[in-house]
Amino acid sequence: MSTAPSMADAATRDDLVDWGPIATPIEGLSHTSGKVLHKDQGGGESGIWVCTPGSWRCQVEREEFCHFLAGRCTYVHDEGEVIEIVPDTIAVFPAGWTGHCTVHATIRKVYAIR
Repeated sequence: MSTAPSMADAATRDDLVDWGPIATPIEGLSHTSGKVLHKDQGGGESGIWVCTPGSWRCQVEREEFCHFLAGRCTYVHDEGEVIEIVPDTIAVFPAGWTGHCTVHATIRKVYAIR
């Protein structure tokens, strides 16, 4: 195992694993795929995540850093804050964040959960 896991071509690689549909759809049927770069013993994880259009309820259990590489989506916090995501957007969703997500054009992000 590498002491510094890395992954080339994150924006274009196509050897992703089918992770299935979003479990809590509101509208549409978003489908996900991805590739895990690293998992640690404490439950932390990083990798690539891709999701097709649709809308669902979000409940963030562990802090997540995201760098969106492609697509367009909107996150709306339960208190009304709107976060518009376009390519090259970075966002940190703290543990306990709740709201909903609408993917308008298939998104691809690099993520790190801790």
